Amino acid sequence: MDANDTSTGIYTFAGFTLDAGKRLVFDPQGEPVSLMPKAYEILFYLVTNSQRVIEKDELMAAIWPDTIVEENNLTQNISGVRRALGEKHRENRFIATVPGHGYKFVAEVAISNASSPVDSAGTRAAGENASPGSARRIWPVVIAALVLIGLITVAFVVWKERSKPSTSEIRSVAVLPFKPLTSDRDESLELGMADTLIMKLGSDDRVAVRPLSSVRRFSSLDQDPAEAGRAVGVDAVLEGNIQIASERIRVSVRLLRVSDARQLWSGQFDEKLTDIFQVQDSIAQRVANALNISLATGVGKKTFTASVEAYQLYLRGNLHARRLIRSEVEKGIVYYEEALKLDPNFALVYVGLSNAYRALVLTSDYRPADFMPKAKEAAAKAIELDNTLAEAWAARAFVMFWYDWDWRSAETDHLRALELDPYSSQSRLSYAHLLSNLGRHDEAIMQARMARERDPVGIMTNAVEGHVLMFAGQNEDAMRSLNGTIDMEPNFWLAHLFISRVHLRNGQFDLAIASARRAAELSGGNAEALGTVGFAFARSGRNDEARKILLELEERSKTRYVPSHSLAQIHAGLNERNAALDFLEKGFADRDANMVFLKIDSRWDDLRSEPRFVELMKRMNFK
Repeated sequence: MDANDTSTGIYTFAGFTLDAGKRLVFDPQGEPVSLMPKAYEILFYLVTNSQRVIEKDELMAAIWPDTIVEENNLTQNISGVRRALGEKHRENRFIATVPGHGYKFVAEVAISNASSPVDSAGTRAAGENASPGSARRIWPVVIAALVLIGLITVAFVVWKERSKPSTSEIRSVAVLPFKPLTSDRDESLELGMADTLIMKLGSDDRVAVRPLSSVRRFSSLDQDPAEAGRAVGVDAVLEGNIQIASERIRVSVRLLRVSDARQLWSGQFDEKLTDIFQVQDSIAQRVANALNISLATGVGKKTFTASVEAYQLYLRGNLHARRLIRSEVEKGIVYYEEALKLDPNFALVYVGLSNAYRALVLTSDYRPADFMPKAKEAAAKAIELDNTLAEAWAARAFVMFWYDWDWRSAETDHLRALELDPYSSQSRLSYAHLLSNLGRHDEAIMQARMARERDPVGIMTNAVEGHVLMFAGQNEDAMRSLNGTIDMEPNFWLAHLFISRVHLRNGQFDLAIASARRAAELSGGNAEALGTVGFAFARSGRNDEARKILLELEERSKTRYVPSHSLAQIHAGLNERNAALDFLEKGFADRDANMVFLKIDSRWDDLRSEPRFVELMKRMNFK
């Protein structure tokens, strides 16, 4: 029955009276109940369909037939009806929420004859004393009315199915960082909810799910979800709001089609905080059902934790460690360690630790021997706890590549990671890096492009693809990719460093100096960036300025670790071959991470015929 029906029927329930003719509701004392127009229409629709579960889509289509509205409008009006009827929280005396579906009016409803209503004074209608003849005349009218109602019902069902937004055309989804429901923010939880759902949803080739690296920048409170979806090139976005208060977690989630911002699915959850993992599972399963995809099967039982506190510490660790700034990475490690004190079998924390230890060496000039063995140990522990976790195999592959220089084992671990999760852009990107450094450029480019297809706006993805293209001799394509990275994130220092290397290959030394200096500034003085400045000075004939950089790094080495590779390249630029080889051999002894570029970096071309260099290449297992 349509919510705007002008029938004069009378509906009574639990002492309340709904007079459809007057569009009024009276309480058990006979006093009118204050209801806004849409709240009344919702109550009327529920009452006239009592004891039947009404899907949210059906209810919204009936109340707002020609308007696209937020589901929040429905929930707010439902709350208004409950308050007007005096129904307390979770009492369900009148309206029961059916999780995953909609609502059901559960109170017993009595219906008076539509042609003989009871007025507000309670007087009987004259129709009660109608003669048998008049009753016989009424029956054809009643039958015709029933037929008409049936036709209207069928038409409504057909219209509802045809107008229902379809998810069949959805081929890509972005899970955006969740937003707070109040002014209190917990950015680690907001990102963490998105990250967890990405992991759970990202295993089906029918729908591509963007990794966190593509979406984490869309965390502002005023971010338009459809606009974010267009920026990352997806068909739909999943956005949510989250709040933790009084040991409860409240979450609302919507799946929106990007093309027209049309809502495809929504859900609300209000549970104990200890049930946060069940909430995540429920959201993931219901989104998967809406998209007709399967959930990830490569997440073992030991990947997550039963400890909410350990999970929250893990999320805080991710928030800091993934920023790739020394002080932030160190802070992330502290959080990871605190999480493991609460749950020493939390596999994902060991993955986070492994990546954080490696980041200190690769981006912050920490001594490899102090942290790379820890990174390897943490990755091995994650595999021990959950050998179906692709991220754990990828973490160990990183260490095999950057520290052990065990190329075969590194490739084996990368392939295992991709077997478990073929859609991991991070694993594919790391594998591309390995292939590039081994001189397998065509394979490297293919892997990098596959990573970018999954993560088209990830700054690391685009930067590494540019680096791979440069080493393959495709400088123009490399610059296009790296400049695109800078457009997305102007302060990403690695992109500036990689651009400086392209300029070096093109013989554009002034441009190389400018880009490498910018990388040094943004990174807080990264030694590799400064070494590149020194090399470019030397190759452009500005030897005095090159030696100033060399002296700066030598002075720094008296108080902290400076990778020998950074000093070696300046000596190579100055054509001081023996000194360059001395520092390269020291880099070998220290297991300097940048030694992995020896096979393909053109800065060492003048040394390749030197016997010491040839021997060094053999010792590093390069063919």
